[in-house]
Amino acid sequence: MSDKVLLTMNVRRLSRLLPLVLLALALFVSAAGARAADLGLIDAAALKGAAGKWVILDARPRGEWLAGHIPGAISFCWEDYTRTDSKGVKYSSFPANELAALLGAQGIGDRTALVIYGDADKSWGGEGYDAWLFSWLGHRGPVRLLNGGIQAWRSAGFPLVQGAEPRQVRRVPYQAQPKPQTAVSTEELQNRKDGYTLVDVRSTLEWLKGRIPGAVHISWEDFYTGKERRPLSGGELRKLLAKHGVDLGKPVVYYCLGGVRSGYAWTVHQLAGLPEARNYKGGWEAWDKREGR
Repeated sequence: MSDKVLLTMNVRRLSRLLPLVLLALALFVSAAGARAADLGLIDAAALKGAAGKWVILDARPRGEWLAGHIPGAISFCWEDYTRTDSKGVKYSSFPANELAALLGAQGIGDRTALVIYGDADKSWGGEGYDAWLFSWLGHRGPVRLLNGGIQAWRSAGFPLVQGAEPRQVRRVPYQAQPKPQTAVSTEELQNRKDGYTLVDVRSTLEWLKGRIPGAVHISWEDFYTGKERRPLSGGELRKLLAKHGVDLGKPVVYYCLGGVRSGYAWTVHQLAGLPEARNYKGGWEAWDKREGR
């Protein structure tokens, strides 16, 4: 067989394989894009020992922050950057460009190392929502969730500060690069509902009043454990999802009323290293007001 014939056969083989290679690459990029670049947990002692390395965000309501917060922590509660949108959907997060301006004015750049904490109670899982939000914005710096939240900090006997602290802020640029793979829209859910596994993390009462067809119900409170409300480990989360028949073979979409509690569930899912998940940030509010329902 001549070299020319062999070359022709090899080119044909490669041409048949190329679509498969491109598909595999696309799936890899999609899955990677759905995850935060550097999302993890940090313990209270580790944070205390390296506090100067991090910008610390307190995800609880501002009143809780004023009553007592980790020294140097900035108040960053979801209530301060969500609003009712033009369609009447409540709790809609600001557009990416507005969030970028807000963060830059606080001295937070897209490569800033962040620690976020809450209490998984009065914050309604806002610490997890904040972690999701930075993932959605395409944050390039490390993002850490304080394991055990403010409860773990208190249990360790570390100090808290009351009231607002004087803080010199230098405005910096925040280059947002939104990652659509971390979220899902109402239109996407309507058009390919069978392509997702839906998990409703609202309360049982909310679930009984109405839910998206085909959704599984798991309260967001089941995604943490212990008196310090630490996120479930990977093994614990797998057991929880398996118990409720959640199919991890499809992207999991978490939703609640407006995306905060589901943002917490999404973050626990990411920390557990499970396959792709998305947060329906419009939540039941958006679904209930969808066009053509």
